[in-house]
Amino acid sequence: MNLIDGKRIALEILDSLALRVERFPRKIGLAFLLVGNNPASLAYVRMKKKACAQIGIHSIVQEFAADTSQETLLREIDALNRDPHIDGILVQLPLPSHMDTLAVTRSILPEKDVDGFHPVNLGKLLLGEESGFPPCTPKGIQLLLEKTAPVEGKHVVIVGRSNIVGKPLAALLVQKKKGANATVTLAHSQSNHLAEITRSADVLVAAIGQPRFIQKEMVRPGAVVIDVGINRIDERLVGDVDFDAVAPIASWITPVPGGVGPMTIAMLMQNTVEGAYRRG
Repeated sequence: MNLIDGKRIALEILDSLALRVERFPRKIGLAFLLVGNNPASLAYVRMKKKACAQIGIHSIVQEFAADTSQETLLREIDALNRDPHIDGILVQLPLPSHMDTLAVTRSILPEKDVDGFHPVNLGKLLLGEESGFPPCTPKGIQLLLEKTAPVEGKHVVIVGRSNIVGKPLAALLVQKKKGANATVTLAHSQSNHLAEITRSADVLVAAIGQPRFIQKEMVRPGAVVIDVGINRIDERLVGDVDFDAVAPIASWITPVPGGVGPMTIAMLMQNTVEGAYRRG
């Protein structure tokens, strides 16, 4: 078993981005919008803001009460869309239930949508165009695989069909280009014979949001296992994979924490820097 050190790879990416930020003729700006006081969301924004400071990006955090109206949030996004000092806008998800997540996502200009969730950016991803922003977690997973266990010609099984990870990752890995060219199966909790499907994978990606869902009998010995899940059990973070049982039979596996998470943040920084360079 080889451990995929996402933290180390992410730090290498951040170091290279810091040089690009330093060379850029103006300050690069990233705005975070946080609605409510979800502890996980607060923690994620703190980590992202720390990464901004690490590489020299100017970041602002705008916090709103949980009962803030959607109209108020959209007005603030519109102001940030028009702000020439802001290169990226990130609305931290999940939003309160009274807000329409898709409507909020669509309100961000595609060229400032550094999360990669705007329909324009997702459409460009599906078409294989390079001019959009890929969602951060799928792009981070692709880079992890490219640096450790390339997927060209391999069978990748993704368990989880979310718009944030599963669907865009499938679109990334089937492209006819370097770092992709995989045969992809997108499975989920309602798939018949799920264990049979997962055992057929050369690369198994767990993004189903259920702690330790992937058990040893669901993994083919020698497979590469990417664990996207972050679940808290008894004050301990665990993934969607039963790590202790699966790690001994996997050829490569990501830990939780320290695997995919740092790459997600690194890709957010990369999208922001790339957005600034495109805007000039």
